[in-house]
Amino acid sequence: MCRIFVNTDPILYESRSRSVRIHGMVTSIRLENLFWNVLADIAADQGMTTNRLIMTLYDEVVEAHGKVQNLASFLRVSCVRYMEAGPGAAAAPVDVDEDTAMRHDDPPSSSVHRLRPPRRAAAPRSG
Repeated sequence: MCRIFVNTDPILYESRSRSVRIHGMVTSIRLENLFWNVLADIAADQGMTTNRLIMTLYDEVVEAHGKVQNLASFLRVSCVRYMEAGPGAAAAPVDVDEDTAMRHDDPPSSSVHRLRPPRRAAAPRSG
């Protein structure tokens, strides 16, 4: 099981900091390259730049919750939710009811299994 994780290209989990301007304020965000790649995919899906996407997400969180607790963590979670939902999902609004939102004590999602490569059929045994 671990081979699909251990054999991951190390460049994907290497962190990179980028400066992003949000309403005139420059902030630095440090994410792993994989997350920067996913943010670029989401931005392309939405027809905007990655910086514009980040500012839009920031604005939406502030509108919904009054402030952003941890922007880097929020972006990581957004990327994972996008990967779980599949390409094009960012265009569809999702209503989340607090009763159905995942809590820290919820069991892990089975969606991780979708990230695994498909199993190959066993070769026929000769006999």
